[in-house]
Amino acid sequence: MKVTEHIAQANGNTQFSFEILPPLKGQHIKSIFDNIDPLMEFKPPFIDVTYHREEYIYKEQENGLLKRQIVKKRPGTVGICAAIQNRYKVDAIPHILCGGFTKEDTENFLIDLDFLGIQNVMALRGDAVKTETYFTPEKEGHEYANGLVKQINALNDGVYLDEELQNTSKTNFCIGVAAYPEKHMESPSLDSDIHFLKKKIKSGAEYVVTQMFFDNQKYFEFVEKCRKEGITIPIIPGLKPIATKRQLNLLPHRFHVDLPEALILEVIKCKDNSEVKQVGIEWCIQQSKELQKAGIPVLHYYSMGKSDNIQTIASQVF
Repeated sequence: MKVTEHIAQANGNTQFSFEILPPLKGQHIKSIFDNIDPLMEFKPPFIDVTYHREEYIYKEQENGLLKRQIVKKRPGTVGICAAIQNRYKVDAIPHILCGGFTKEDTENFLIDLDFLGIQNVMALRGDAVKTETYFTPEKEGHEYANGLVKQINALNDGVYLDEELQNTSKTNFCIGVAAYPEKHMESPSLDSDIHFLKKKIKSGAEYVVTQMFFDNQKYFEFVEKCRKEGITIPIIPGLKPIATKRQLNLLPHRFHVDLPEALILEVIKCKDNSEVKQVGIEWCIQQSKELQKAGIPVLHYYSMGKSDNIQTIASQVF
């Protein structure tokens, strides 16, 4: 079932969803199931599975020269999605990126998903790899998520890259895209961000999931600005409970989000990370309850591979 259909059938009730990371190469899928199992009591209609592009490492050879080697640290997004749908009978949503994909790669990826009965995808540009200052697309790939959305929507119309194909079948993907209540790190302004979000929606995006935020007012103001700009599709808030003191610096640096002063002061007072984790849980519970009271259709949690704090939050909200 499509995300938009899940929202429509909820009749105004707030639904619970979450995002997981594929396990590191060499680990078993059981590690994924162990984190999903405790969350199934909250009846998530769908589960997101991130995609991690390749990274480059340089290995010294016998002659002393360095050789670049491609490493895929977290493979398996498609297989995990298929396993989730088979085991839990819920919709799995794979992330699909511009980075690391040619248009041909993208088409083949989508064909595989279609064969597996996966009806939702999250279309993202993706971040620059560690060796890049700015994102660099593949030579025959998409530079921006808008192009990726257009390609997915074209496939929904039965339009493939090879125009000579005859009697092509149409896919039926519901396309999600990302948005940033505090603007994307590379965007000159929030208004500019919303301008490009509108382009993605015009190209076929049907719902939005936001970057994490810790101040609900920023989400509410962002949604209000979007609605004034004529954006009517669901805007699903992304939430993450803070769990360590290090994240006071890490989250603003890596995700370019602001932390409310009240939250910062509470974390600073903590003696250790177990206390920080409890502060993060309580803060996220209050965020969740306020969003739920406002009638938000879905609350989406970034689990980052761990479910115990998400389980505690969900038990107080759903």
